[in-house]
Amino acid sequence: MKAKGKRSAPPPSQPSKKRKVTTSLQPLSKKRQSDVPRKEKFADRGIIPIPVHENEEDAELSDGDVDVLNEYGNAVSFLDKLDHKGILRSKKETQRLHEAEKPIRRKVVEDDLPPLDTDDDAESWSSGMDELSDVSEEVLDSDAEMPYESAPRKPNSAWEREEQTQIKRLPIKLADGKIKETGSKPVKLKARELVEEEESSEDEQDEAPKITRVEDVSTGARFGRASVADVLNTKSRKAKVELAKDQIAGICQEILADLENSLGLLRRLHSFSLKEISTPGLTEPIPNDLIIRKLAVLSQLAIFKDIIPGYRIRALTDKEKAEKVSQMVSQTREWEQGLVGVYQSYLRALEVELKAQSELSEIALECMCTLLTEVTHFNFRINLMTCVVTRLSRKSWDKSSDRCLDTLDQIFKADLTGEASLEIVRLLNRMVKERRFKIHPRVLSCLHQLRLRTELGVRASDSAADKAKDKPQSGTKKPEKPHLSKKAKKERKEKKEIDKELREAEAEVDKAERASRQTETLKLLFALYFRILKNPRPSPLLPAALSGISKFAHLVNINFFKDLLKVLKDLIALESDQFEDSDNEATQPTSGGLDGVHHRLLCIVAAFELLSGQGEALNIDLSDFISHLYALILSLSLVPNIDSKVDVSQSTEELLFRALNIIFSPRTSGAAAPSWRSAAFAKRLLTAAVHWPPSTALRAIEFVAGLVAKDSKLAALLSTEDRIFNGVYHPEIDDPQLCNAFGSSFWELHALHENYWDTRVREEAGKLLCVTL
Repeated sequence: MKAKGKRSAPPPSQPSKKRKVTTSLQPLSKKRQSDVPRKEKFADRGIIPIPVHENEEDAELSDGDVDVLNEYGNAVSFLDKLDHKGILRSKKETQRLHEAEKPIRRKVVEDDLPPLDTDDDAESWSSGMDELSDVSEEVLDSDAEMPYESAPRKPNSAWEREEQTQIKRLPIKLADGKIKETGSKPVKLKARELVEEEESSEDEQDEAPKITRVEDVSTGARFGRASVADVLNTKSRKAKVELAKDQIAGICQEILADLENSLGLLRRLHSFSLKEISTPGLTEPIPNDLIIRKLAVLSQLAIFKDIIPGYRIRALTDKEKAEKVSQMVSQTREWEQGLVGVYQSYLRALEVELKAQSELSEIALECMCTLLTEVTHFNFRINLMTCVVTRLSRKSWDKSSDRCLDTLDQIFKADLTGEASLEIVRLLNRMVKERRFKIHPRVLSCLHQLRLRTELGVRASDSAADKAKDKPQSGTKKPEKPHLSKKAKKERKEKKEIDKELREAEAEVDKAERASRQTETLKLLFALYFRILKNPRPSPLLPAALSGISKFAHLVNINFFKDLLKVLKDLIALESDQFEDSDNEATQPTSGGLDGVHHRLLCIVAAFELLSGQGEALNIDLSDFISHLYALILSLSLVPNIDSKVDVSQSTEELLFRALNIIFSPRTSGAAAPSWRSAAFAKRLLTAAVHWPPSTALRAIEFVAGLVAKDSKLAALLSTEDRIFNGVYHPEIDDPQLCNAFGSSFWELHALHENYWDTRVREEAGKLLCVTL
């Protein structure tokens, strides 16, 4: 170094940067790394001592602290019971002890009894070694013993206890995975302990087969309420009824508050309406009180009226049940199906009470009629209709029959689709056929309320009417339909199905479907009426059938007109023969004669109604029916109660003047009646008015005044002066054309004006006589 002229650098006081890098890159030996002291964390320690200040022990309490301690010292007394060692443990130590003392969960064995084919009973009981093999070594290395390790093993049976003097300890698993036996422990059991353990084991065996009984939702103590059996077992009847009232009212409120979770409450409410309540814990059923049953039945009626949806619930198909749906859809389906089941049970209970004619039969019938009118669209509609129609199939008539008839009238009036009306007409048709016309005549009067096509103003088909408007003129070609591909046809078909579902969802009435239903209803209706007319023996239903034909005559097919008119002529002839026979024998009462005349009037009115509309195109001569009506007027003059109603629809007086108005006031043709016919009817009406009551006499005078106003030739009959005329008047002849009414005068008007006892009749007769002045 000196030879080269370089001097050595002084030793550095601090290591250079290069030295630091070189030193840091050299790895330290393991011995040196282990010698480096590492700072111990508090969490790694087993016990963390609580720091104590030097002056804390010698600190004196002030007077205020003493007062606070005396006042609130009891509130902090729990601090003396705290585990001092537990507070000192660290988090890691606490977790270690928790893992050591944590019991091992074993698989639940369904049946702990040994198999029947084993020879050794001791080997059949599992020792749990498989489960213990999964325990970590850390737990096994700990010195803390588990509670079940120090407890002795219990003998299997009583005789083993007496012979057994030592019990094997539980084995342990060493760190290397080997299992080491820990020896045995001597056990001495006293005779008293043996007896007690035997008794306890016998009690356990006796209690083992008992199954815990789950109380029924509908009758048990559920929903925070007493069970139905407890309510009905109350000794005081007043207290029993009050308890039932409170529970029924609470159930109804909760049902309306939460519908989709109310199936159990609906079943519980239905249980209060049962005749007897039976529960699993009782050997004999408990009879129910009548008042409670009435309250429950009426409460269910009010609830069902409120909660029944506005659509019909159908049963789910197997495909729908198998497919996966959302939880909300599943809950809605479950509630709908449950609602239908509870509603069906309720209707069955009502039907049982109605058939048994019990004390609840009237209430049951009222509930059925209310449900039929309020929820006609819902399920089991036909069952309700059957019960109501069956109630009407009796010959007698009472208040319940009126209620059923009013129910059918309301359904016919409110039916817009025609489906419910068609079902009722089918049931009535079948009932009349099975009962062989032996029912009350008022039953068929409800059919007058049917809303058929003309009443609704619905065309048979909208599509046909639209085509008629767009029909091309003669000589022009029809527009060709556009060619559609298979895909377009498929899309068009799918769109039609979607539109149909949307119409059903919006509850739109399809006019074509409604027209088809009403056509079917008409067929059944006229089949019922014609069956009654063609019956060999006239039945009590004949007036109702004739009234129905006259009401719906404009809807009868024109092909049936001739046959129908023939049947009506035969009925008039039959009634006339019976009436003459009864007069000859002098045994027919007045009411019977009135019934015969009333039937003939109905036949005449029906015949004129048939030909007053579309039947005029047939040009059928009705002179025979006119002659029959002219002959009936004299017979009616001897009936004092002509204004009384024979059936529900119309009285004999109303039928008479209805037929007269049809004859002399044609609806469509403007041709007036001949003068001889008007004069003959006017003369005979005035003759009968002398004997009629005031109301009928007034109508007769008004009708004659109308005839005089229409035909001026009749004014000559109002004068009593001498005049020249041909022929003689024959009042006994029943043909208006041959009686020669112009050979007489209206002298009956003078008698009515001067001698009739009613003032109004005298005034009206005087007014008609003044026309000639």
